[in-house]
Amino acid sequence: MTGAIRIIPKLDIKGPNLIKGIQFEGNRVLGSASGFAEQYYLDGADELLYQDVVASLYLRNGLTEIVKKTAQNIFIPLTVAGGIRSVEDMRTLLRAGADKVAINTAAVERPELISEGAKVFGSQCIVSSLEIFEVDGVYQVWVDFGRGVTKRTAAEWAREVVDRGAGEILLTSINRDGMGKGYDLKLVELIATSVSVPVVACGGAGTKEDLKAVIEAGADAVSASSIFHYNYMKPTQTPTMTFHEKRLRLGEHIDSGNVEFLSQGYGGEQAIMVQPSGIPEVKSFLRDSGIPTRLGFAV
Repeated sequence: MTGAIRIIPKLDIKGPNLIKGIQFEGNRVLGSASGFAEQYYLDGADELLYQDVVASLYLRNGLTEIVKKTAQNIFIPLTVAGGIRSVEDMRTLLRAGADKVAINTAAVERPELISEGAKVFGSQCIVSSLEIFEVDGVYQVWVDFGRGVTKRTAAEWAREVVDRGAGEILLTSINRDGMGKGYDLKLVELIATSVSVPVVACGGAGTKEDLKAVIEAGADAVSASSIFHYNYMKPTQTPTMTFHEKRLRLGEHIDSGNVEFLSQGYGGEQAIMVQPSGIPEVKSFLRDSGIPTRLGFAV
């Protein structure tokens, strides 16, 4: 950990919608991506992370217009991930208003893309996104938003992308994603001690304490979804309302994708698996724990 910790809400986006799943499966549509983004900005987020979850599958990034709209109203750094396959793709998103681009699938297929991007735009704009799945103690690099496995392992690939010019690593544990059981601290410590660039930990936050723990494990920034999303979409409760009748503050409850998978956690009448927290609440908790945070817009 160096300097003040950054708090970065992650917005998984499919079409115009903000979605959230579990281990990259069973997506729930939560509402308007731009609506959540503006709320996070107003509440003091340090940066935002946009992930197009179907971009690599369809070999394109569909976030250009959303990025343009976001950049008009939100004045904190924005990282965009998903489907970025060329320097021209990077240029399009950066011109639209992104500050950084995060690359996973295309870089694994052609590692030179990292070097090419860093040469044109500078390392500070190039983030290497590592989607990691742990199998029998081996941290495998996966691609296509968790749809494909590679022969690469986390530490060796992290060192290579940094050598090629990546200025930051976005480290996501697929095993922990959406589970609310905490970050993979062993993975974060492994990568943080293997590279010299900032590491953004992602995947698994269920409580404020989880963010504290991953910072102590070596993360320079923390990215989270469910813990924030489910705080900012609290419905107005009435005794006679059923779960499916509750209207959310920033959208309506809609399940899509693998609904059977959702029913094991976020779906149906079951409780979500996180303790929702607002960004000011998280920052206050971290500062009280001796961890410096940035003040942000509204903190």
